[in-house]
Amino acid sequence: MPHKTIILKHTKFSLIAAFFGLMSLQTIAQKVKIDGVAVVVGKNIVLDSDIAKFKQEIELRSEGKVTITDCEMLEELMQQKLLAHHAIIDSVTITDSEISNRVDKSIQFFTQQYGSVDKVIKAYGFNDLDDLKKELSSVQKENILIEKEQQKITEKVDVTPEEVRLYYNGLKENGELPDFPAEIELAQIVINAEPSKEENDRILAKLNEIKKELEAGANFKMKAIINSADPGVTQNGGRYTVTKESNFIKEFKEMAFTLDVGQVSKPFKSTFGYHLMQLHEVKGNTRIASHILMQPEIPDSKLKVIKEKAEKLIQDIKDGKITFEEAVKKHSQDDDTKNNGGLIINPSTGESKFDLTRMDPAFYARVSDLKKGEYTDVFYDENRGGDKMFKFILMRDRTDTHTADLVEDYVKIQQLALQKKKEETVEKWAKEKIVDTYIKLGADRSKCTFKRNWKKKANK
Repeated sequence: MPHKTIILKHTKFSLIAAFFGLMSLQTIAQKVKIDGVAVVVGKNIVLDSDIAKFKQEIELRSEGKVTITDCEMLEELMQQKLLAHHAIIDSVTITDSEISNRVDKSIQFFTQQYGSVDKVIKAYGFNDLDDLKKELSSVQKENILIEKEQQKITEKVDVTPEEVRLYYNGLKENGELPDFPAEIELAQIVINAEPSKEENDRILAKLNEIKKELEAGANFKMKAIINSADPGVTQNGGRYTVTKESNFIKEFKEMAFTLDVGQVSKPFKSTFGYHLMQLHEVKGNTRIASHILMQPEIPDSKLKVIKEKAEKLIQDIKDGKITFEEAVKKHSQDDDTKNNGGLIINPSTGESKFDLTRMDPAFYARVSDLKKGEYTDVFYDENRGGDKMFKFILMRDRTDTHTADLVEDYVKIQQLALQKKKEETVEKWAKEKIVDTYIKLGADRSKCTFKRNWKKKANK
């Protein structure tokens, strides 16, 4: 439908820019054969191989909604390089912590895709974690430069209500109003199933027993395989490479940097359970350590009691004996939602709205048929740390798929209008900066037809 296409067109620059972080990582990580320089912008280069990979990635990740020619892709890449080049000229500053945070997020993303950092390193042909981080740091430094330069260019750009209205009317007159997907707002009450003191004591006693055996010379790997609840233990024997930037939990990293080589820790607690750790090697800022994870068990009889408590609570809410908000404050044990009326925040956006078409399939199946004000049944759940709980969810608000409406969707239309105006501002900036920037196109690329005057100084 044309209105869907026009929105993609208006946000094409931002869509392509959003892919650069991930695609650039893959481009560098794959260590492909350099097959020629397509263009030089300032001191930055674009390889011929970059164009094909970036183009393919955009088409793949937009599910075919955005198609782009080689010449269009080259122009977008040149735009990014132009921003990076002038960020340096404009003395845009970047802190080491900004780069480090981006690198950590990148590694976390790839780790989720491949299952472990070691598999990422192997898949992309790096020597070790430090080698991977070095390459990622270079990529993310440029990405941040691009973002900050773009923010600098558009920092004073805003749209008035009249501009929003004109933007909306323009789309409406041309039959190009977008369809906005169904969105929902959810709230929850969570009741945890806590292990008994006796069970915690049993786990601690077992770990202390294993600690004595290890100190007497027992093999850590065998003890881990037999006793550890870490799902990766069968592959790595509980052995990990740890840095202060690693995506391990705080308690795990702190212990790894506290121990001496060969030392076995006392049992320590994290959100995942109770751990025992032994440090094997120290390599600069890297620690090689193994751990055993044990999680307290909760009997079915106790789980049944917790479920019945949750079921009574939801019935009391439906019967009007207590409001949902009162029940959240009095009974919910989820730290993230207890103090905001049980409202669940979308981790992808930081907002309270969820796009139904982009939800986890299991979560979607649970809430997709609810109407506003309805509840799910009480259901069992576990978090990453293995904590067991029962919960139920309230559909606080719901908006079904619909064509954009100026009143109902004003904020979204305002964001689209603002994005378009920012793109136009960057476009104007680029046209001016191209004149004063060294640009050299490869012979094969000089035949391209560009929207901007990239050929002005080309091949001189």
